Amino acid sequence: MRSPVPRFRDVERQASGLQPVQCLPPCHERQSNMWFIKDACGIVCAVITWFLVFFAGFVVLFVMLIPSKNLTYSLVNGTIFNSLAFLALASHFRAMCTDPGAVPKGNATKEYIESLQLKPGQVVYKCPKCCSIKPDRAHHCSVCKRCIRKMDHHCPWVNNCVGENNQKYFVLFTMYICLISLHALVMVVLHFLYCFEDDWTKCSTFSPPATVILLILLCFEGLLFLIFTSVMFGTQVHSICTDETGIEKLKREDPTWDKITSWEAMKLAFGGPFSVTWLSPFTDLSCQKDTLDPVPMFPQGEIIEEDVIEIPLEPH
Repeated sequence: MRSPVPRFRDVERQASGLQPVQCLPPCHERQSNMWFIKDACGIVCAVITWFLVFFAGFVVLFVMLIPSKNLTYSLVNGTIFNSLAFLALASHFRAMCTDPGAVPKGNATKEYIESLQLKPGQVVYKCPKCCSIKPDRAHHCSVCKRCIRKMDHHCPWVNNCVGENNQKYFVLFTMYICLISLHALVMVVLHFLYCFEDDWTKCSTFSPPATVILLILLCFEGLLFLIFTSVMFGTQVHSICTDETGIEKLKREDPTWDKITSWEAMKLAFGGPFSVTWLSPFTDLSCQKDTLDPVPMFPQGEIIEEDVIEIPLEPH
């Protein structure tokens, strides 16, 4: 008979062998108001992402648009490209610096478990790495070193986990990068045609060899990121609509939670009923503020040693 409370195990199950004394030091550390993962690989990937966007913007502006003789063409395409690039970088920043839904460390105490008012016979699990009681559908990330609510995956390109609180920003990031990649590819094709018909020395302020190299690099970058981000965008939207995260699909376990409809899942992920704010990386997920557990910032009491805690049955 399945327990009334969903049972979850750590993604890295081998961590269950850790001794309690190894888990205690980080349990009561003060949490920072600024969320930023100090991972060298993630930081490098994030810097590369911003560099590539700025490189694309440089080629679009100084190789294709500014030298163009059609002022309307330059103004319209320059406005569209730079607006999408700004929204893409803003979405990236929000995805990177937003708490994805981290469970407070050190709440695996007797006092906290008692405050949950669980029914006799229910079972909860403690994460042996961050000393926290794992909520429903939470998983531990070895890079963030925290348990993350509804963790989909850890993405080095945003140097953060994609979870309950920042999935919207990650979806917007992939969407806007996909759009500017497609836009850049169209402009590259048009500029090549223009240069073939006209004199190469007049279609750019750079020399013909430099112009060709820059356009080929932008074409390669645009094609690569168009494929990558379109796949990621579709995967994320499908994950939201099916109410099943990437990790949950990977584990191929039968859902132990009540799934909601695709539209309700989209409204939950994007912060409310459909509106233009769905497309904005500057709006918060107001509908999720009340879903967080009322956990004290600095839990009191001793950390329990057991990884599996079963609420004892009441004596007759």
